Amino acid sequence: MAMKVQLSRREFLKRSAMIATAPYLVSAAALGRDGKVAPSEKIIMAGLGIGNRGTHDLNWMIPEPDVQFVAICDAKKAQRQAVKNIIDTRYGNTDCKMYSDIREFLAVRTDVDAVLIATGDRWHALAATMAMRAGKDVYSEKPSSMTIAEGQGVVEAARHYGRIYQTGTQRLSEGNFTFANELVRLGRLGKVHTVRAHIAPWDAAEMRHDWLPAEPEPPKDEVDWDQWLGPCPWRPYNSEYTRGGWRGHHDFHTSCIGEWGAHTFASCQVAIDAWQTSAIEYQYVKNDSGDGMVTKFANGIRMILNREGWQGSAGGWKGSCGVCYEGTEGWVSIADGYSQPEVSNPAMLADFRKIVNDYIARTGRPMSHVRDLLDCIKSRRQTVANPVMMHRTMTTVHAANFCMWLKRDLKFDPDKEEFINDAEANRLRTRAMRQPWMM
Repeated sequence: MAMKVQLSRREFLKRSAMIATAPYLVSAAALGRDGKVAPSEKIIMAGLGIGNRGTHDLNWMIPEPDVQFVAICDAKKAQRQAVKNIIDTRYGNTDCKMYSDIREFLAVRTDVDAVLIATGDRWHALAATMAMRAGKDVYSEKPSSMTIAEGQGVVEAARHYGRIYQTGTQRLSEGNFTFANELVRLGRLGKVHTVRAHIAPWDAAEMRHDWLPAEPEPPKDEVDWDQWLGPCPWRPYNSEYTRGGWRGHHDFHTSCIGEWGAHTFASCQVAIDAWQTSAIEYQYVKNDSGDGMVTKFANGIRMILNREGWQGSAGGWKGSCGVCYEGTEGWVSIADGYSQPEVSNPAMLADFRKIVNDYIARTGRPMSHVRDLLDCIKSRRQTVANPVMMHRTMTTVHAANFCMWLKRDLKFDPDKEEFINDAEANRLRTRAMRQPWMM
């Protein structure tokens, strides 16, 4: 039988005071000490449509100490489970939640601060606007719009809802490409007159308008076909689409020009300080890819599209997503896989580290695209690959496609965002979106 202990009022108050003033232990993680990030300082994230490229992005983001991934939304069950496994393994638990419907996910997960969008092209702009409308910040893979109108919608959503947005043109946050851009800005190349942008050396500018033969549609929980299609016209199910076979189809893709042009046009337009505008002239070339197309900006600089690794008297590149900038005093060229840029005068490379470090100090931008996003989520300043930059450079992509599709030269007014005296080209600025998947 338990004994009752009688305490006087004085003894009770004495013991209560001792308890109140006694030291107690709190973990370093909870306090944000020893390099840990306090839970209250974590950016809570989720993935939308995480396939091959998205898995790369996820593995890029998840080691950041101030990030916590908590959910995955994907129309494919196998992909949902694969991403959950990655996240749970990283954190040593089974907490990652899975969703198949983006509408349910956005309605339920009010705790999520930001989303990683790595769907196919068709979903990028719509998912971004839906997420921003729901109060989420966004990292969207490229190409981040299928039409000029979609790009306008992303810009407006970010502005209206006060959201942070970063498109996946990560070369804007890499040392080699930053150095090349800074050579232009600093005048080290003299007066720049020509820039060259790599477009993908596969597929064509003119894409397929047919569709693959129908196959039996799987159970909705396995593949939600309606959700996978999203805003695109209804097409019969074919498993090849869900394995990446959507590329090269007009309904789903932005062509060989958009595939790499989303990267290289962004690099070129940032370099020549034209990221808030778009090219004004597009010269049609008689081939199936746009290789050799000359575009022109209002500042007089030409941007030439090149399909293969270009080699010429002013340098070139050997690799993917290459760019070359040519001026009156020299040239610089860079692509993926280079240890350092190629330049017309090796003496230019002597200041490589200083130029990159000066850029970091001047702009406050890290040489990490993901880190730039996370820092901007906290500070609420615009990212290096912000909505306007995305939209204006993708407008150049779309206009180059229209030039190839219509097989004639085009002139574009960036202020009005319309083609001059060309009703047919202007109709291409938007596409019908299938209900209920509309911006």
